[in-house]
Amino acid sequence: MTRASLDKQPHEVAAMFDRTARRYDLVNDVISLGQVRLWRKAAAAAVDAGPGELVLDLGAGTGTSTDAFTTLGARAIASDFSLGMLSTGVRRRGGSGIWGGGVRGVSFVAGDALRLPFADDVFDAVTISTALRNVHDTAGALREMYRVARPGARLVILEFSHPTPRSFDLVYSRYLMKLMPQVAKVLGSNDDSYEYLAESIRAWPDQAGLARIIQGAGWERVAWRNLSLGIVALHRAYKPARETA
Repeated sequence: MTRASLDKQPHEVAAMFDRTARRYDLVNDVISLGQVRLWRKAAAAAVDAGPGELVLDLGAGTGTSTDAFTTLGARAIASDFSLGMLSTGVRRRGGSGIWGGGVRGVSFVAGDALRLPFADDVFDAVTISTALRNVHDTAGALREMYRVARPGARLVILEFSHPTPRSFDLVYSRYLMKLMPQVAKVLGSNDDSYEYLAESIRAWPDQAGLARIIQGAGWERVAWRNLSLGIVALHRAYKPARETA
């Protein structure tokens, strides 16, 4: 799949990321001009995982984003439907398998965001970074995240959005559609994949639009803040706590 208009069929998106797995983190670092590292730090700070907590990192790819959640003693599961991405992350940590007891504090679990392989009310925090766009059913994925989150748990979504200064948005659009796929190609990655990613970013709802979808899936206290002039937005929400008798 090379076009966002192909309706994000799960097996096609997974295959696309399998092809880009080896150089995915390098290309992301370059095309974001290093900003991706700051975005990850902001997401980790919003998750604020503490000792003994269990964090689900969806669309985790190679687990680069997941590492930040274990620094204060939390446990983390990196889940993705791209086996190529997960396998790359495991190999980089010196492991040999995806399931099992975890690799350097992070367990890697293959899973579809629309059919998560976890029980109800398990996680203290659920997060997904720059991957919600790639799910076939956004609202359905948010409902699945709600299901596996324990009452009172927090949701953190880091996703590409729409820059707020209109003049900058025009420049950014040109970069996405023209320059970004060429940079990916020079770095030896799959430029067709980055054409798809550019189109999916432009077709994605704006900050307020995504907030409405999150709220519609049952989450409460939905808020967001822009990073890098709105190139990405950090959305936060909470699963309502159970009422006590």
